[in-house]
Parts: sequence; structure tokens; C-alpha cells
Amino acid sequence: MKKSLRLGGIVVTATLATMSLASCGFGGGNASGGSDGSGTTVNLLVPSYSDNTQALWEGVISDFEDANSDIKVNLEVQSWDNLTDVITTKVQGNAAPDIMNGGPFAGFAADDLLYPIDEVVSADTLADFQSSFVENASVDGVQFGAPLLASARALFVNEDLLAQAGVAAVPTTWSELLDAATKISAIGGGVAGYGLPLGSEEAQAESAVWFYGAGGGFGDASAITIDTPENLEAAKFIQSMVDAGATQADAGATDRSPLMDVFVQGKIGMIIGLPPTVGQIAEGNAALNYSVNPIPTVDGSAFTLGVADHLMAFKNDGSKQEAITKFLDFFYSADQYVPWVTAENFLPTTQSGSDAMGDTPALAPFIEALPGAQFYPSTNPNWSATDAAFKSLIGQLAQGKDAQAVLTEIQAKSDEG
Repeated sequence: MKKSLRLGGIVVTATLATMSLASCGFGGGNASGGSDGSGTTVNLLVPSYSDNTQALWEGVISDFEDANSDIKVNLEVQSWDNLTDVITTKVQGNAAPDIMNGGPFAGFAADDLLYPIDEVVSADTLADFQSSFVENASVDGVQFGAPLLASARALFVNEDLLAQAGVAAVPTTWSELLDAATKISAIGGGVAGYGLPLGSEEAQAESAVWFYGAGGGFGDASAITIDTPENLEAAKFIQSMVDAGATQADAGATDRSPLMDVFVQGKIGMIIGLPPTVGQIAEGNAALNYSVNPIPTVDGSAFTLGVADHLMAFKNDGSKQEAITKFLDFFYSADQYVPWVTAENFLPTTQSGSDAMGDTPALAPFIEALPGAQFYPSTNPNWSATDAAFKSLIGQLAQGKDAQAVLTEIQAKSDEG
């Protein structure tokens, strides 16, 4: 494998591969509550990041139960596509998990469903989280999320396709990207210049690449702002990429995970990737000649978007606070947390984890970018609705719907909450 790294302003985000695994269901937060004579059962709901996710959690749980014979952990694994519906159903049915791995949590905090994190982790664990993640894990100054992992996005480029198309340099601006992608698509034979995944899996993440790249964004904790001139410029450019034939067919319904497989097999010139992409290439096509680069923006300026997924603890009947604390402290200990994050090919949110993983060559450039990361407005109570609106509506850009109308529709869904 030939690989070069050209990383300046990389995009840090989390949202991530979403393979569905068989799951072990549980009855909810008040089931096996700790007074049944056999100890406490902690219900843990997590999404699948990879084919390894379930086995990795089962390993942590096995070690934890060996060290805490009076506590059992009941694991349920869901796909990211299903997670929102699953947790909504559980909460509405008074059957919330005790611990959940997810993204947005402000709505749960607003409904007083969550423990503040300082009530369910030790002071040492709390102090170990990198400061850049704490604000994003907080609502009105109260931290409700335990930052779990982060990721970094960058432009992965098939250098052979770039050369075959006669493109001399990796694009740094949108105009250069459109030109390069159009030339690569012209190679034919099923090759696409740029992989554009606007399907439901990660539409909000792909949108962020363009919105922030135009100087726009999603707003902040106080107000969600989708319908802006900057975002409209980005939406129109997305449409220009599709109209020029610079992307794969049916971009509006394409999910990132299957599209990344196409890149790994050498049929896409450029695509936004994650740290796990390096492992996917090594496993799926080690001979691929690729480079990792900053993401092109409208004017070539660098930007960094940071997103961390979180662990959150539901209060339920209040009987499991001590057990939850023991499990979270155990998980965030370096000997458990670092192997878990490493195996999933993501980035740590703890300082001790960063110190331990800093010597990993493939991850070092991404880790270096994390302290200065910016974030989705996930502490805004309307972010969950906004996220869902992107997943269901932004793909219409690639299907020819008026860009202004698409943004207006997403803004309306966000405002409805």
C-alpha cells in the first residue's frame, strides 16, 4: 500500500459506520432494578460501529462482571439507523436503558431524564475528559454526556484515478473539486469522481462538509440556523456536482458505508473518510494507492468540525446510580477504554487515552486536531429533530428539488422540534 498524509485543517466528526448486529433486548430501566435478591442489572443500549462492536462490549462487560459479582450488565446492540426509534419507544414506554451510547442528549436532559455526569463518574474520570469535549457534553453548564469517542474526517483520494484523469494536484477549493471530479467521472467504466452520500445513514455529516465549507453551519445551542445564504450556496454547489456528473448515480439515496466499499475497490476518485477508513482499505484493498488530505472548501480555507458520541445515564427509578458509576469508571480506565477505542479505529476523548494512542501513526494526525475541534449544536433541544430532518430530506438536493425549498423544509422541521 502506498499512502501519503496531507492533513492540515481536517474535519472532525463522529457519526460513523452503521452495520446492524443481532441484539439482546431488555425490558427497560425499571426491570431487574437491583432488589430482586440477585444483585443489580444495568441495561446498556449501544449502536453498532463495526462488526466488532458487540464483541468488544461483551469483553468489557465480562471483565466488569468478574470484578463486580453483584452487578450484571444486559447489552442491547442496535444499528444507528434504528437507534433513535428504539430509544424513543423505550422512553415513551417508561423502559429507558440505564446507560446509552448515542449522540444528541439535550432533549433527555431537558425532560430531567438523565443524571448529570458528575453524579455517575468519579472525580478522576471526570477530570480526564479533554476540555474541548466538555462544553459539547453540557447543557446550561451542566455536563450530561460522558464523551465516548470522536472521529476525524478528511478527503481520501485515489491517486491513480487522479493521475489517469490528468489532474495534477489534489483539489483544495470547490471549483478545483468540481473540475477534478468531473474529469475522473469521464474515465468511465463505472468510476465516479466524488462519492456523495446523501442517504439517511449520515446525511447530516455530508451536509456539514459543504455547509461549514461555505462559511455556514447549523447554528448553536441557542438557535438552529439552516436556512441561511451560506448554506444555500453550499446546497446549490452540491446540486452542481450532481448535475455535472461528478458524483455516483442516485446520490440522494446513497449511504456512506456501501459507498466507502466502492472507494476501497478503486471505483471512486475522492470521498470523505474517517480513521476507520484506513483499516478498511488495509483489509479490503491493501494495494490501493491513496492519500489523506484536507477537505476542499469554497475558498480553500481550513475548518474543523468536531463531534463526539456520548454515554448518558438515565435516572429511571434512581436505584442504580452506584452500579452505573462503577461501570462507567471501569470502562474509562485506560486498560479497558484504550483497547476498545483502538479496536473500533476511533479517537479517544480522554487525555490518558490520547497519551496512550498518540504514537499510533495512522491516528496521530487526527488526534492532534481534536483539541481545537468545533461541534454540531447537539446541546440544542431541537438538534435531534434537525438531525432527523437532514437524514430524510437533504437527499432531495440530488433529486432536483429547489435548493431553497429543501433548506426551508429542514428549517421548519427543526423549528417544530
